Amino acid sequence: MQTFRPRLAVTLGDPAGVGPELVLRLLADEQLAAQCQLVVYGNDSIAMRVAEAARISFLSQGVSVGNLPHGHEWVDIPFPEALKIVPGRVQESCGRHALACIERATRDVIEKRADALVTAPINKETMHLAGVTFPGHTELLAHLTNSPSEPCMAFVADSDREKSAFPMVSLVTIHEPLAKVSSLLTIERIERVIRLTHDGCLKRGIAQPHIGVLAFNPHAGEGGLFGDEEARVIQPAIEYMRKEGFQVSGPLVPDTAFLTKYDAVVAMYHDQGLIPFKMAAFDSGVNVTLGLPIIRTSPDHGTAFNIAWQGVAKPDSFIHAVKLAAQMATQR
Repeated sequence: MQTFRPRLAVTLGDPAGVGPELVLRLLADEQLAAQCQLVVYGNDSIAMRVAEAARISFLSQGVSVGNLPHGHEWVDIPFPEALKIVPGRVQESCGRHALACIERATRDVIEKRADALVTAPINKETMHLAGVTFPGHTELLAHLTNSPSEPCMAFVADSDREKSAFPMVSLVTIHEPLAKVSSLLTIERIERVIRLTHDGCLKRGIAQPHIGVLAFNPHAGEGGLFGDEEARVIQPAIEYMRKEGFQVSGPLVPDTAFLTKYDAVVAMYHDQGLIPFKMAAFDSGVNVTLGLPIIRTSPDHGTAFNIAWQGVAKPDSFIHAVKLAAQMATQR
């Protein structure tokens, strides 16, 4: 019986960053090829420039981007400035090209020409110069997929859940100034993220997920001495979800919560969840967007302009992002 081999739409990200180099290395990975087919959205000229600069040999040994190994495919996206851009710099043209790749790849996933989307890192300043007003990848994808509600940014420490000793981490608020977070926390918003987190655990094969919900204030508010967010919005959301049958604990003291084993932890804001996560899983972490009508993952790092096109970027996080997307597409 033939095993399902999902098609994954993969974008190059910012051409001046490490994304193109990492994507090219994935194309030669035999283990990944056995799990999925990659359909890469980028530019031929950029690929060849990066391959030469980063000393990626398989593209110079009789294999072109139009004739990739393992049945992978390349969708060439026009990029008039491809021969002019400089690696490691913020450039408006790179933002335009990254956007064009994301738009085309997302459309193909929506229209079922691919089973999931895996995105290489983009640079927010570059995207802003190109006219993109969304604060990040997640919000842009919510717009492109016409998502009915705000998506949830979550992070998985390892694509193989049996080997992962760290819980999935999801965020109630994403790219927001810390001064605004308290005003954005509502019972409904926290309930929605708990539901999405529970669903994300199910999609990873965790049948009865136990979810820990972090407090907002130090010491979980210390009975209201340090703030009222716990009593006002977090505790009511937890109690409501418990009544619906979800296994939820909290509000948890944030500085000790990760010492207890949970399948997932819901954090109230970006750094509250991502500082411990990246300390534990910087090289293997994967960003997965919950609440979109499509499957989307990405490596848990940025464009790394300081090492772009130098052949030293580690592909570990990107490999795990591809594996997780393939796993979720197969289970679906």
